[in-house]
Amino acid sequence: MLTKLHIQNYAIIDEIEINFSNNLNIITGETGAGKSILMGALSLILGERADSSVLVNSSKKCFIEGIFSTHDKPEVASFLQQYELDAEDELVLRREIAANGKSRAFINDTPATVQQLKQLASLLVDLHQQFDTLELGDSDFQREVLDALAGNEPVLHEFKKVFQQWQLISKELEQLKEQKNAFTKEADYHQFLFDELNELSFKENELEELDQELKILSSAEGIKSALNKVFYTLRESEQPVVTSIKQLIQQLQPFADLHKDLAAIIVRLQSTQVELQDIAGEIDHVNDQVQFDEKRIEWINQRLTDGYKLLKKHALQTTNELLALQQELSKKLETVLHIDDTILSKEKEVAALFKQAEQLAERISVARQQQIKPLELEVNRLLTQVGMPNAKLKVDLKESTLHQYGKDQIDFLFDANKSNRFEPIRKVASGGELSRLMLCIKSLVAASIDLPTMIFDEIDTGISGEAAKQVGLIMKNMAANRQIICITHQPQIAGKADAHFFVYKEIVENAVKTNIRLLDKDERITAIARMLSGEKPTAAALENAREMMMN
Repeated sequence: MLTKLHIQNYAIIDEIEINFSNNLNIITGETGAGKSILMGALSLILGERADSSVLVNSSKKCFIEGIFSTHDKPEVASFLQQYELDAEDELVLRREIAANGKSRAFINDTPATVQQLKQLASLLVDLHQQFDTLELGDSDFQREVLDALAGNEPVLHEFKKVFQQWQLISKELEQLKEQKNAFTKEADYHQFLFDELNELSFKENELEELDQELKILSSAEGIKSALNKVFYTLRESEQPVVTSIKQLIQQLQPFADLHKDLAAIIVRLQSTQVELQDIAGEIDHVNDQVQFDEKRIEWINQRLTDGYKLLKKHALQTTNELLALQQELSKKLETVLHIDDTILSKEKEVAALFKQAEQLAERISVARQQQIKPLELEVNRLLTQVGMPNAKLKVDLKESTLHQYGKDQIDFLFDANKSNRFEPIRKVASGGELSRLMLCIKSLVAASIDLPTMIFDEIDTGISGEAAKQVGLIMKNMAANRQIICITHQPQIAGKADAHFFVYKEIVENAVKTNIRLLDKDERITAIARMLSGEKPTAAALENAREMMMN
């Protein structure tokens, strides 16, 4: 709900502030007084394109601010949360235009894009102007009208969940089929690679260990020669080192008690003798193990050749990387074996979800069908009331492929002149006809749809008398539960106002300025009487104005 509109330095508006009623707000004034300027300013905070030409006084910026009450609008709270904007009970939309034409938009004092402003404003205000391409021609709105009358919201909610799940599982099924096709194309190649690895059956770190073993085998003769020489020197030469150390111990032993350091030296020599004996034994053992095995060398060379060829082929470095590749190929081959079972399971799930979605879509469609006739009859009755007796609405519902709102294609068709040629609304209806048609339709669904503030700009074009009165009554009834702002030239509509604003021009410092004021009861009677009979209303016109305000 728009609670306050503040405009500064816009065209011939110097500065005005309007505090709107919660219900039916009527704006009247002489032709050219500035009502359209007022709507132009309002459209800026609704996200319309800015133009620096509206700045008559270029010494200061243009400023338009609207304050909205949004405590009962969860979709507004969701929008603010999505864009990380401050959420309060009052929502402030502001537009500023500098003299150079640069425009800035703000939501709750936070800079925002014009697109964000437009998106948010669409949740707050429903603006109907002459020659606008109205949402009445939009298929989503037409569907919402039928669903609101049919009370389809609960089953639609259930359907959307099933439909989205069906889409998700269908997508997974397609991906599985694509995987199967890819696997089938690559399966033979993967099997060849796996067999190649599996046939060699490498063990962990095998190539690295074989490489080290080959180095030892290739040097076996040199190693044995060196080991033999060391063993000979330690144990079997003419003067073995172990024997020599034993003799040295024996020479020092008789004098061990005569000098305090000799005993320690003897102990160290004895330890050396034992260690060298142990080393000699170990050398003998190693010497027995080292053998030159030509067949083993040949086998290792072949094994390494096969392994290095695979490492190079797969751009790998180690045996363990080859084993990891083998395991990966094994999993891919195993997946191929099981993917058909998975696809079959998914196909059953998709079929079950589709059947459930179709059943829900059928329920939705039946409920919509049941509302078509009553909607057509009631709208056509209201069209006669609002001065369009030859106009007829027809709802065309056709079955289409399953989509997120069911299985129906809905079109509102219109015949403005009793020609019996019904065509889509946007093609055949004029601006005034569209506005009145929208008013009739929305008056029927107002109790079922949470409509935003509705603004009608000159909805009364081409009507007067009883038709204008009926338009006023429809607005009055709708305004009992929502805010409506209407610019009108018709006294019958003005008489239904909860708040009546009068737009006028005045001379301020030799310049023409547009201003607006809220009329009290007596001022309203005079203003409506002038709409009936001219600048100097008659007593009959004044009395007629009082009656219009009472009825």
